[in-house]
Amino acid sequence: MTTTNSTEATTLRSRRCGTLRAADVGASVQLGGWVHGKRNLGGLVFLDLRDRDGIVQVSVDPALVGDAVRDTAAAVGKESVVLVEGDVVRRPPAGENRDMATGEIEVKARSVRVVGPAVTPAIPVARAKGEALPSEEQRLRYRYLDLRRPELQHNLILRHRLMQATRRFLSGEGFLEIETPILTKPTPEGARDYVVPSRLHRGEFYALPQSPQLYKQLLMVSGFDRYFQIARCFRDEDLRADRQPEFTQIDIEASFVQAADIIRLTEALFVELWREGGHAITAPFRQMRYAEAMERYGIDRPDLRYGLELFDASDLFGATELGIARSAIAAGGRVRGMRVPNGASLSRKQVDDLEAVAKSAGAGGLLRLKRENGEVTGPPAKFLDAGARERLALADGDLAVFAAGPDRVTNPALDRVRQEAARVMGIIPADALEFLWVTDFPMFERDHETGALGATHHPFTAPHPDDAGLLASDPPRARAQAYDIVLNGMEMGGGSIRIHDPEMQRRVFALIGIDDETAQRRFGFLLEGLRSGAPPHGGIAMGVDRIAMLLAGTPSLRDVIAFPKTTTASALFEGAPSKVPDADLRALHVRIADTNGKE
Repeated sequence: MTTTNSTEATTLRSRRCGTLRAADVGASVQLGGWVHGKRNLGGLVFLDLRDRDGIVQVSVDPALVGDAVRDTAAAVGKESVVLVEGDVVRRPPAGENRDMATGEIEVKARSVRVVGPAVTPAIPVARAKGEALPSEEQRLRYRYLDLRRPELQHNLILRHRLMQATRRFLSGEGFLEIETPILTKPTPEGARDYVVPSRLHRGEFYALPQSPQLYKQLLMVSGFDRYFQIARCFRDEDLRADRQPEFTQIDIEASFVQAADIIRLTEALFVELWREGGHAITAPFRQMRYAEAMERYGIDRPDLRYGLELFDASDLFGATELGIARSAIAAGGRVRGMRVPNGASLSRKQVDDLEAVAKSAGAGGLLRLKRENGEVTGPPAKFLDAGARERLALADGDLAVFAAGPDRVTNPALDRVRQEAARVMGIIPADALEFLWVTDFPMFERDHETGALGATHHPFTAPHPDDAGLLASDPPRARAQAYDIVLNGMEMGGGSIRIHDPEMQRRVFALIGIDDETAQRRFGFLLEGLRSGAPPHGGIAMGVDRIAMLLAGTPSLRDVIAFPKTTTASALFEGAPSKVPDADLRALHVRIADTNGKE
C-alpha cells in the first residue's frame, strides 16, 4: 500500500517526513529531506531525515537492501539531501522515542539516493540538547543553514499562518486587498527616506515608502471604502532588536468611521491572530488617555503587568530646604517618583544601578528613601518633617525613588527605572497579556530647543472635534484623534482619523512650518484628491514582524524574518549594501562624494 497526500505528493515524494504517524504503519512511502543525523552501528545504519514538518528515523538494513545501499547511507554527510523509498513500520517498544512526534515508527528503507550532497556545514543545524547557538553574526552570514533549524522554520510557518488569518478576517469584514507603489514620492513621515535615483529623469529620485499613508487616503477618496494591505515599508533609521530598515505592516483604512470603529475592528483582528498563535484573549481592551499614561507611567506605551505607578511629590519636597527639589520646582519642573514594595531589600549596588539607569536616560540622579522598622531613612529624610514622611505612605520594607526636573526629562528616566525595578524585583508575570489602547494624543509637540511645532504622529491626523478651535488659539493644547495599541509595554500599532477637509489640512501644514507652496510641491496630489470630495476616514497600521515575534516567543525580530538585516542595516548573507560600478552610477546621473563633499 502506498500512502499519498495531495498537498504533499510530487513525482519524487509521497509524504513529508514529519507527518508520518503510527496510523501509517504498513504504508509504502517516498521521502525527500536533509540528513539531520546519522548512526552507523556497523551493519545497520540509521538516518534521521528532516523536512519542514519534522524528523523521521530511517533504518537501512543490508540484509534487506544489500551492501551498496547500506554503504551509500553510511557515507552520506550531514545536511545532504536524499531520496528514500521504504515502508513505515512500528518501532519495538524499547526503541520508541517519546520526544519525537514520529517516535513510534520508522521507515525501513528499500532504496537511498543522494541527490544533493553537502559539504561540512559552516554552522550546525542539528545541536545537542543544551548546546549553544553560533553567534548571530555567523547565523546571519549562513542564513540558508540557520533557516533549516526547526525553531526558525516554526517561526516562519507561524508568520505565514498569521498573515493568512489576517487576509481571511479582513476579507470577511468586506475589506479589499489593494497594493500601493513601492517607488513613490519623498514625503516627510518622521524618519529618513530611502531614495532611489531615476535613470530616465536626470537628477530626480524616488523614495521607498515609509508607509502607504497618502495612497490609502486617496483610495478612500476614490471610493474603495475598505482597504487593507500587508505592506512593505522602509525607514532609514537606527536599528535595534525590534526594528528593521524594511518591515511589514498590516495596513488598514476605512471610510465613514470614527476611532471607535477602528478600535473594535482591530481588537477583533487581534483576537483572531492570538487564537492562531495558540492564545485566547478577550476584547474589549483597556483604554487610557495619553495624559493619564504619561502622568502615571511616564511613557505613552505603559506596561500594565505590574504596578509601580508614578506620583507627584512636589508638594512634599517643595516646602523643604532640599536644594535639588526646590531648584527643579522653581524652574517649572516637578519631583515625581514611585514606591517599590519590598524594595528596601535591594542592595546598595542594586539601587545604585537603578540610579545609573535614570542617569542614562537624562536625569541628574535619584532621591532615595526607604522605610524599615517603622523609620523612614535616606539622604532626603532629614529634610522631611514627620507629617511629610507619613504622607509618603511607605509600608515597612518599601523603597521610594524620585527624580526632579521637567517632565520631558523625568518621564523617560522614571519609565526606565520603573521597568528595571520591576525586573530586579521579579514582579513581571511571564504569561500575562495586558493590551491597552492609548488615546487622545497631543496633536503637536514642541521642540524644546527651537520652539517649533511638529506633528506628534503625522501631519494628516485630524484634531479632536472638541479641540479644533485650539488650532487658532493654543495649538499645543489640541488633542488628536490618534490611538496606539500596546501590549506589555510594546507598541503594536497606531492609527488615527485623518483630515479629510483640505482647508484643515492646509492649516495644520502651516502650524508645523509647511507653507502653501511647499505643501503643494510635496503633497499636491493628496490636496487635489481632498478637494475632489473626500469622505471621513481613518485607519491603523500594525507591525507583522512584532506580532509574529511575540507569538513565537522570541526576543528578536530577526528570528521571524527570513533574511533580516543587522543593527547596522547590513545583509551579511548576500553582502548588501555594496558598491555600484561607475558605469551604473553614470547611467543614474550619480557621483560619489567623499566626506568633505569632494567628488
